[in-house]
Amino acid sequence: MTTARKFAVKKIGIIERYQEYLPVTEQTPIISLNEGNTPLILAEGLPREIGLKNVRIYYKFEGLNPTGSFKDRGMTMAISKALEEKSKAVMCASTGNTSASAAAYASRCGLKCFVLIPEGKIAKGKLIQAYRYGAKVVMIKGNFDQALELVKEITKKTKITLVNSINPYRIEGQKTAAFEIVDDLGDAPEYHAIPVGNAGNITAYWKGYQEYKKAGKSETLPQMLGFQAEGSAPIVNGKPVAKPETIATAIRIGNPASWKGALAARDESGGLIDAVSDKEITQAYRFIAEQEGVFAEPASAAAVAGVMKLAKKKYFKEGTRIVITLTGSGLKDPDFALSFDDKIETVEPTFDAVSESIMK
Repeated sequence: MTTARKFAVKKIGIIERYQEYLPVTEQTPIISLNEGNTPLILAEGLPREIGLKNVRIYYKFEGLNPTGSFKDRGMTMAISKALEEKSKAVMCASTGNTSASAAAYASRCGLKCFVLIPEGKIAKGKLIQAYRYGAKVVMIKGNFDQALELVKEITKKTKITLVNSINPYRIEGQKTAAFEIVDDLGDAPEYHAIPVGNAGNITAYWKGYQEYKKAGKSETLPQMLGFQAEGSAPIVNGKPVAKPETIATAIRIGNPASWKGALAARDESGGLIDAVSDKEITQAYRFIAEQEGVFAEPASAAAVAGVMKLAKKKYFKEGTRIVITLTGSGLKDPDFALSFDDKIETVEPTFDAVSESIMK
């Protein structure tokens, strides 16, 4: 008896899945790592914790993209278009996730990748990724905003392609997360909460929701709820922050490149952009890991903290749905993850020693 061979079903990336909504042609080489299709996880503990019994909350967990963050959605587009335009190299400024994603997608198609990062302001998990994917990493004695200005200047004077979120193709790719949410829920949620750093993601989601509604894929639009860290809240404060500080390194940005897009998303959706403290971010970070089983990076927890804060003010209507974007994996920042507890206890390999330890 002959046994038939079994082949896995091909998993496609966001360009192939949503190409009718993206600026690609038959001449666009698709550089993909099968990004997208990330899970929409129903929150079990959070509604109980904040007293929203008749509100359904979902985590859009972007940490399960190929390099562990939402940046892969935009980078597949940016790198594909850079290759189409015959670029030989790409460059970005980064607090971590962008560098990892740019380096991975560049290595996929043989492009050189140059990364500028702020000194001492990048999580080790992200820095390791950029190195291992083969990028040339340069650390500057300054912050992200200074790094981005340098990248803009260098790419203007050379044939290197800039792949930060001011590259419009990044926004085009990132908007597909909104498509996936509508595809999963059958319509847009009433509220969408998201961390705000360089503000490209809130801009992209709003664009995606609008386009899907225009295409007849949804009947409604959500209120966009953006959250910055208190020590890095230029949009909330209405002016750039010269020296932004927060434990959430991914959103430690004092002058967001997509500031106008974030304001448009807030105002056109009837939403808001607010700030949360590092203490609130840390509490939310631990809660979703320890009570929900979802391990996301600190910046992701800013949106969870924001939802907690608004719930206390009775902001959300009964019978509605909230989607919270968790932007990256908790494995991105191992030092922060291990900063709360005592060191692992070492005991003798005996029944009594182990029993005594676990019963403490």
